[in-house]
Amino acid sequence: MSNRSRPTLNMLLAATLAILLSGPAVVAAQTAPSEPVKVPTAVQLPVEAAAQPAPITAPLPAEGGAIAGAPILPHDLSPVGMFLAADVVVKSVMISLALASVVTWAIFLVKTLELAFAKSRMKRALHVLTAAKGLAEVELDRKAGAAGQMIAAAVDEITRSEAVLDRAPVAGVKERVASLLARIEIRAGKRMSAGTGILASIGSVGPFVGLFGTVWGIMNSFIGISKAQTTNLAIVAPGIAEALLATAIGLVAAIPAVVIYNYFARSVGGYKLVLADAAAAVERLVSRDLDHRHVRKTQPRRQDGYGADASIARIG
Repeated sequence: MSNRSRPTLNMLLAATLAILLSGPAVVAAQTAPSEPVKVPTAVQLPVEAAAQPAPITAPLPAEGGAIAGAPILPHDLSPVGMFLAADVVVKSVMISLALASVVTWAIFLVKTLELAFAKSRMKRALHVLTAAKGLAEVELDRKAGAAGQMIAAAVDEITRSEAVLDRAPVAGVKERVASLLARIEIRAGKRMSAGTGILASIGSVGPFVGLFGTVWGIMNSFIGISKAQTTNLAIVAPGIAEALLATAIGLVAAIPAVVIYNYFARSVGGYKLVLADAAAAVERLVSRDLDHRHVRKTQPRRQDGYGADASIARIG
């Protein structure tokens, strides 16, 4: 081999080794040419490529669809999971609101049956009072509800006033009977309205209790951010979700309570109207009996007077 072709052969061998070993340093260590060799520009490309940083590859998805290396939520975001992982204060708020909702529906069930039964009984009693001509024709006892109590109170007052009925004006008896009937009517209406005040309290306080749970849950979220020194969604999401759940339970407890309270307000108003009609019917019966008594007491005197006039006329 001639001296002219030897440098060219050395250059080709160096380029081949550089490509195979991916580095010109290894080629320079293994080859020692007797003369300085200029590496062509094409051979310097692997050096520049090796100097560049390796590309960043995306994390591969792990089993279950999660990304490897990504932060994992501390618990599931289902309602049961959020309740179990909630703070003690937030959990207490949720339990209290849930109990308030149970109380609301229990009152709705009990008062609906009570109102329906009381209205039906009062309407039957009102029909009897309207058809009767006097207190003696009414066959109602105290077990018949407010109407029976009204009849018993009217009869008792007339019996107590028996000694002065023929000497004192009947207006006093009517006034006393009206007072007794008014008190019975008020007590019956109040008894039927019992329990509806709880609905009003739940409807007005429930949203604020849920808001308290919301504020507390968000505060816990900020505390978690400060401890973890990150604003990652995995740190913030659980506390916010628990706070929103408390708000939702508060609305679930408050909205039905307000609607049921308004319904009972109208129903109790209708029941009080039936009570007022029954009291007015009893007052009419009392007034009628007193008028009949007055007529029976004065009729013999008139007959005696007419007989005396007739005898005087015959003597004359």
